[in-house]
Amino acid sequence: MKIARGSAFVRLFFVLMLTVLSVAGAGLNGPAGVRAQENCAADAGAGAASPAAAATPPLADAGITPASPSAGGTGGANIAFLPKDVVNNYFVTAAKGGQEAADELGGQFQQVGSDQPSPTEQVTYIQTLTQQAVDAIVVSANDPDALAPALQEARAQGITVVSYDSDVAPDARQAFVNQSSTELIGRSQVEVMGRLLGCEGEIAILSAFSTSTNQNAWIAFMEDELSKPGYENMELVTIEYGDDDPQKSYDATVELLTAYPDLRGIISPTTIGIAAAAQALEAEGRAGDIQLTGLGLPNEMRAYVENGTVAEFALWNPIDLGYLAYYTANAIVNGEITGAEGETFTAGRLGSYTVGAGGEIVLGPPFVFTAENIDEFDF
Repeated sequence: MKIARGSAFVRLFFVLMLTVLSVAGAGLNGPAGVRAQENCAADAGAGAASPAAAATPPLADAGITPASPSAGGTGGANIAFLPKDVVNNYFVTAAKGGQEAADELGGQFQQVGSDQPSPTEQVTYIQTLTQQAVDAIVVSANDPDALAPALQEARAQGITVVSYDSDVAPDARQAFVNQSSTELIGRSQVEVMGRLLGCEGEIAILSAFSTSTNQNAWIAFMEDELSKPGYENMELVTIEYGDDDPQKSYDATVELLTAYPDLRGIISPTTIGIAAAAQALEAEGRAGDIQLTGLGLPNEMRAYVENGTVAEFALWNPIDLGYLAYYTANAIVNGEITGAEGETFTAGRLGSYTVGAGGEIVLGPPFVFTAENIDEFDF
């Protein structure tokens, strides 16, 4: 039967086809392996979008413009990384990104520091690097204020200071390379736990140091998320600190199990803490009984995901974090940017970035690792 182009039937047909295509397209956007996240608060009618659901927005929405691997500024800078400690695999992995960036830019890279996360030792290394007159110090702070005087002295000597992973006092550096939005990291961990527990039960937080800038900022957003309607049946009973020490974190987990017999979940926003907690849960026979999530490295958490001790955890790629931190320091050393809000620069294979308020540069959104996607990653 021939139907006129302008008939109501044709118009209805086109509307239905567009609707089907729109629905299908919605399921195709975003990287593979990323699951839609449920939100206790949203499910309760709070109306807020889930940060975890927004964990993989288009690059443009994250302030990132894809670029060719050859993109970047001039090089030749002598840049030193000073992590919280040099034996933590997280920082060992991030250093690979720093070295990669140095190789691309023709610069120098070194990573120095103690094998223990100590603010006092970091100050000593800052003073030594200042005496060596390196071009830039890229630091992850164990204590934001304790490091400030030494870093300010370094800046007075003409050395660029960039913080990454864990910020220092803002007047002690030019820029802060944040692994993700502080708010997204904090809220998403509560959302993951809420989904695992069905929005009900006692939970605890196992953090690193009580003075860790990033940990405390994430925890503040965790607490705020838990205050929303929909989380009434989830209770944060305590915050414990394992000082980013495997044994202390392991012991703190065991103590939590004893002190809180009704505990149902633990959030550990530290790679050392979550691995130690997973080990403790296995040893105590509580794997699967106590839900565990937080921030971890895929290679350290793979076995725990595969045996069911951990269902989901999150992180970003620390190689990319080190890579972006080096490019940021290099851009400041070479006068491409000063760290002022609104400035833009190109970070090699990661593309173009814009400096945000307070000199913050955000790598990108967090990524949730599960049994379905963890084997796609090797770091």
